[in-house]
Amino acid sequence: MPQRSLSDIVSCVSDYDPEAMTVPQAQQIIHDYVQPIASVERVAIRSALDRTLAADITSTIDVPANDNSAMDGYALRSADIVAGETLVLRIVGSVHAGQQFDGGVAAGECVRIMTGAAMPADCDTVVPQEFTEGRTADTVAIPAGSSISPIRPGDNRRLRGEDLRNGQVALRAGKILRPADIGLLASLGVVEVSVQRRLRVAFFSTGDELRSVGEPLDPGCVYDSNRYTLYGMLTRLGCEIIDMGVVKDDPVAMEAAFRSACEHADAVITSGGVSVGVADYTKQTMTKLGDMLFWKIGMRPGRPMAFGRIASQGRGAYLFGLPGNPVAVMVSFYFFVRDALLRMMGATASPLPRLHATSLSAIRKKPGRTEYQRGILAADSDGEWKVKLTGAQGSGILRSMSDANCIIVLDDAQGDIAAGDKVRVVLFDGLT
Repeated sequence: MPQRSLSDIVSCVSDYDPEAMTVPQAQQIIHDYVQPIASVERVAIRSALDRTLAADITSTIDVPANDNSAMDGYALRSADIVAGETLVLRIVGSVHAGQQFDGGVAAGECVRIMTGAAMPADCDTVVPQEFTEGRTADTVAIPAGSSISPIRPGDNRRLRGEDLRNGQVALRAGKILRPADIGLLASLGVVEVSVQRRLRVAFFSTGDELRSVGEPLDPGCVYDSNRYTLYGMLTRLGCEIIDMGVVKDDPVAMEAAFRSACEHADAVITSGGVSVGVADYTKQTMTKLGDMLFWKIGMRPGRPMAFGRIASQGRGAYLFGLPGNPVAVMVSFYFFVRDALLRMMGATASPLPRLHATSLSAIRKKPGRTEYQRGILAADSDGEWKVKLTGAQGSGILRSMSDANCIIVLDDAQGDIAAGDKVRVVLFDGLT
């Protein structure tokens, strides 16, 4: 799919201003600008977990292949049942899973049947064995009791093809394959599937003060946590990761890192260097090597965030310039980068689900920007969802993300929140 131009994208957004972008505008621009990668490979289904399906999977068989029993019990003709009367049936055979009963079943007869076994041709109903009594080698009695009355035609019978019919699309292209999907593929006898190749993402942190884990911590320096949170989030998305370490605050080093990253990856993520400080070179390097669509968003945390596309030696990559503060990096990733990477993977990603919960805390909030507060969500004794803040909400307090199990999303127009007000939250569980 051809890359849309910057002018095409921004013309679709009313009041476009790269220095005052709202969260919905920024999300829309990223969605419109980013395109899926066009590269497919065949893999065994055991290697397909968390990969994006590249082509529809159509069933070539009925699943299940036969009407079969959902219980251990007795297959019978429902026409034999008379309401309020004990039914005594003659047992004319027995059938286990993987077997077929080929004999006939006449009125007043039944077949002993096990779970998963194919239904005899003349039978339409199964009575569980625990609902019978007076069993002998040749007969079984089904009492007229409330525990089994009324028995309805078709009880405890699974129908042929009720899971999937021959010719039915089982899985659609764009689906990220989860454990249940792998099992579904196996149930169809599928050995290999076509999937999008893994997305290659290069990332690095910027700053002279940063040290990697394991290095000595000099005075005035801090350990780089951003690369490690990015590593975790990208790994959960199933990306192929290129960790480029820490890049110093130097324009030459910065340009070399950008060029190497976009020559080897589909997307590049940086942290730090997108503000307006004298040593913040990300923005100017992006502008030199390509298009920068915006660099500021009306949000907290994470206002200085750059997005665009860069190129070098005929290779191009989307670039996400994230802030340097640890919480801002994670918030920006979850609410902007994640969906973009899923789109590049060809995945049909749904918006993150939001729950409504009662705030146990008063929250100060200025209208005019979107705020993401870290919260702890729990159900009270009545099953009602309640949420409270983790404590101090500074964008450098990474512990606030570690303690939290959700993000409280306060949209642009919202003002102060009083304790007892309803708020919307996004759960961390399930974020990939």
